[in-house]
Amino acid sequence: MYLEQKGCVLNLKYENKIMTKPVLFNGGEVHRSVYLDEEIFSEEQEKIFSKSWLYLCHASQIPNSGDYFTTEIASQPLVAIRQSSGEVKVLYNRCPHKGVKVLSEKSGNCGRFLRCPYHAWTFRTSGELLSIPVKKEYESCTFANCEANAGMKLVACVQNYRDFIFIRLSESGLPFDIFFGNSLSTLDNMVERSPYGKLRIVGKALRHRHRCNWKMVMDNQTDTCHPMVAHESSAGEAIKLWSETQEGQAKPPMVVELFSPFMSSHAFFADMGIRIWPNGHGHTGVSNSIHSDYSEISGYWESMIETYGEARTKQILGDTRHNTVYFPNLMVKGPIQSLRVIRPISASETVVESWIFELEGAPKEMLERTVQYNNLINSPCSMVAHDDVEMYERAMEGLKSQASLWVNIARLYQPGESWEETKETVGTSEIAMRNFYSMWQSMMEEENA
Repeated sequence: MYLEQKGCVLNLKYENKIMTKPVLFNGGEVHRSVYLDEEIFSEEQEKIFSKSWLYLCHASQIPNSGDYFTTEIASQPLVAIRQSSGEVKVLYNRCPHKGVKVLSEKSGNCGRFLRCPYHAWTFRTSGELLSIPVKKEYESCTFANCEANAGMKLVACVQNYRDFIFIRLSESGLPFDIFFGNSLSTLDNMVERSPYGKLRIVGKALRHRHRCNWKMVMDNQTDTCHPMVAHESSAGEAIKLWSETQEGQAKPPMVVELFSPFMSSHAFFADMGIRIWPNGHGHTGVSNSIHSDYSEISGYWESMIETYGEARTKQILGDTRHNTVYFPNLMVKGPIQSLRVIRPISASETVVESWIFELEGAPKEMLERTVQYNNLINSPCSMVAHDDVEMYERAMEGLKSQASLWVNIARLYQPGESWEETKETVGTSEIAMRNFYSMWQSMMEEENA
């Protein structure tokens, strides 16, 4: 078998037969239909979101027996429930009787069992059918052989990694360790920034609805050539205002300190580096990042040394990665303890959820900085976030143009570039985007099991 590209068509020649498929990613460009086409979007839900390992919730959100957290992934209503044993199980949030969602709230405690609000079928927290009203009325049928008798269905694959709960809906797909590989080091670093080695979700998610394709949001996370341009009117103006009104104050307020790095030069972002891992994951900020020069917070360094020792503390806090992208829809900022889930709604609509964590055992000022960052940068009321949202919406409009069928992601592209191994390069490279679309295309081309 070999591949031959002609125009927008990929010819697969095998045993003298030619099978034709459209080229959607050619190494340095992405076809515009990847962002606009509803059929492609529908196919993504089946081939990518059902077969990838996806972040569902954090264990700190369901600390006690019976605590639950509901969400929807790939159009599937799901619920994670803490068992009396301490284990977390994930169920499809659907009664096997009439299909009613059993739990309608975002989170809560179900007690010792689940009860459907329609006909009062009850289930153990692990999903097994516990009881049904007037059960004798089913004696004349073959209820024991019915699928409903099995109770609420369990999600095929669940993995608790350092209290981050991941799921894979499909029984087929890459094992967890192979899918993520060394990319999990970003989560390791975020956890180890706590003197207790433990994180806790704080508050609810900030939810921001974007009128764009979900992949545009993912592209933006490793795009280091836009901050000094797109955010000049927001972060740039805040910095300018401070410089004009500081009146000799030596230390800028936290808000200016958080805004300032967005106006760093191309050279700064180039020098900080970028790293990719196989299967679409990667991060900006290898040797440096926009999170490197925050002011010291009293007592934090000492508490870390007490736990880890000075050498290990320097190693942990010296790893200031910028944005880590986990294929297909998760972004983590370890140094500022935040996480964003990019939730596709349609080809042209996306919801971004921004969650923040407290470092257990760290001074409260650390949490204050995290809260400020999330509000300033990720909130629907943020000045900075709206810069990006406007660019996404302009792109969705511009891609309807017949001027070109392609979106260019070829910055610092090397012909024959491979995305099958870990590598580091210049921070302004678009290699992380190419790595993402390589994985995307590979999964989209897989035949259904």
